[in-house]
Amino acid sequence: MNENSTIEKMHRMHMKAMAGLYHQALSDHLYNNYTTDEFLTLLIDTEWEHRQKSKIDGLIKKAGFKQVASPQNIDYQSNRNLDRNVIERLLTLQFLERSENIIITGPTGSGKSFLGHCLATRACQFLYRTQYYPVARLLDKAKLARLDGTYSKLIKAIAKIPLIMLDDFLLTTVDQAAGSTLLDLIEERYEKKATIIATQIPVDQWHGLIGESTMADAILDRLVYSSHRIALTGESFRKKKKLSD
Repeated sequence: MNENSTIEKMHRMHMKAMAGLYHQALSDHLYNNYTTDEFLTLLIDTEWEHRQKSKIDGLIKKAGFKQVASPQNIDYQSNRNLDRNVIERLLTLQFLERSENIIITGPTGSGKSFLGHCLATRACQFLYRTQYYPVARLLDKAKLARLDGTYSKLIKAIAKIPLIMLDDFLLTTVDQAAGSTLLDLIEERYEKKATIIATQIPVDQWHGLIGESTMADAILDRLVYSSHRIALTGESFRKKKKLSD
């Protein structure tokens, strides 16, 4: 049996993790006490775990998150009005499977974007395609798409993503075109896909900021009333960090 030839074939079939473990086992005389079935299971499990990790890493990279966030790093001790039971229930991702929304509000530095990133990262870890959008940048992208005739294609593409996160929602002026974009996007995703929204603007102020009354009613009706809502409080984490330096 030509072990080097076998390893080369594994590499050519893109079984890099399996090839690495097999080579290590041969070089260091590992797993000699394993049965053939046990060793084969180990090789396959190693390759499977490697590929799953690669998929997760790829999804996180493509999501375009602005920060690294892990659910394990959520701070439940600070006085932020954060209910651990609620967050742990959301981390099961049932909201995503039910195409429900999450709205996270709170003052600057209260951790709303971080919390949204934690939930979105969790989705990637369970192999759900996810995309992060700062709203101002998304609206600029939609404006350009209107000019070059790709607007409908853009909205339909975003509508297919299982989970999107809209950060800094309503922090910029919402003119007629911006309001129309938000409505189109929310309408396309309504009861089909899930959305996480992070903003320092309280929900009861949204209607006035959107402007046109009928459009505001339509957006709020589809976005707010069937959402999980988390209202964070407390001092800015950035301020606390600066004071402790």
